[in-house]
Amino acid sequence: MKKQKGAVVRMRDCRILREGRIIKEDLWIRNGHIIDPEVLFFEERRSADISVDCLFLIAPGFIDIQINGGFGVDFSSCTEDSIEEAIALVRKRLVAYGVTAFCPTIITSSPALYHQLLPHIKRSEGGLHGAEILGIHLEGPFISKDKKGAHRLELVRQDLDGGMSELEETYGSLKETAIITIAPELRGCMEAIRYLSQRGIVVSLGHSGADIVLAQEAVRNGARCMTHLFNAMPPFHHRDPGMIGLIAQAKAAPALGQGCLKALASDLTSASAAQEDVVYFGLIADGVHTHTASLKIAYRAHPKGAILVTDAISAMGMPVGRHNLAGVEIEVTGDTAHIAGTNTLCGSVATMDRCVRSFLTATQCSLVEALEVASLHPAQLLGLDRRKGTLAFGADADFVVLDQDLEVLATFIAGQCVWRRDEERTRHFVSTL
Repeated sequence: MKKQKGAVVRMRDCRILREGRIIKEDLWIRNGHIIDPEVLFFEERRSADISVDCLFLIAPGFIDIQINGGFGVDFSSCTEDSIEEAIALVRKRLVAYGVTAFCPTIITSSPALYHQLLPHIKRSEGGLHGAEILGIHLEGPFISKDKKGAHRLELVRQDLDGGMSELEETYGSLKETAIITIAPELRGCMEAIRYLSQRGIVVSLGHSGADIVLAQEAVRNGARCMTHLFNAMPPFHHRDPGMIGLIAQAKAAPALGQGCLKALASDLTSASAAQEDVVYFGLIADGVHTHTASLKIAYRAHPKGAILVTDAISAMGMPVGRHNLAGVEIEVTGDTAHIAGTNTLCGSVATMDRCVRSFLTATQCSLVEALEVASLHPAQLLGLDRRKGTLAFGADADFVVLDQDLEVLATFIAGQCVWRRDEERTRHFVSTL
């Protein structure tokens, strides 16, 4: 039976992650959204047009807020002529790993390159063409030279004295930007954080040598996240835990100034507004970049703030062997990528589904918690949790079908199957839809 517009689809006997628990229930879908069957029955007096048995686990689609590329392409190495094709390739292939939405990440680059690339990366809905683009993540260039990581030293900027005008001169339009990673110790940084936050752009602290006092000041000014916790920041010390110490701060303090207490009181009346006060942190759970003990410590300290990111490079999704990527010879061994002939790591090649499995094993958290750090939490950070990262009634029907080992069997965006594993158990299930 071919699904028509407005048709009601019923997926029977699913195990669904909904409202913080896994329940055995049917999933009802219409026009790309999750619907309430009681409204359908009692108000519309109708039932399903299409029904299919689904004996698998269904979770909200994964959201990757930090991904530099994959499948042989690196966003920051693209040209004005190649960036759209690169984005199209990655968004098309990410769905095989359960990712239904993502933030293409551009690392430290020249103003000229930002001006060339950013106008060609636009927010756009997902579908058969691939995962949804939620906005750009700009990781740099306003970072610490001492904590630059793989970013090019000559392109790192050491101050933001120019404030708003300097941001716009550097990046051009910020219209499509969702997240900007900044080091809070730079001159003029606090003003920039306030400005960006007021525009609805998430400020994430990273590639920084800041101490805990400065990190807390940045949070009071509007910063809401930390970029790849533990990486490119000072190690934890008991007298000054540095930025890592923010994981002990489950809620961000209200910005200082007139009216802050009134604003806080108002926020307490709204669950959505309360989420805006959470300090979040990205974790690369690839088994390489962050030790399992560190993952467990961070998660146990502040479970509601954890967000899984792949921070994947162009070698992600490439077969084992040597590849010339952006002029560098890289050797992929499966779990890692090194500069060929050396022991030097050159970035993550983790896929999001693998990160979920690794995180579950490392932290010994519940299955619900492991799935929410890859779906609900990033949606909350971006203020999209009413329609993304959830299977609540009214939300977008973006979800991933998983087996008992958390291997991806199928990925759906707006109620459409955009990828499925080619085997009997999923072939029959999806063909009915």
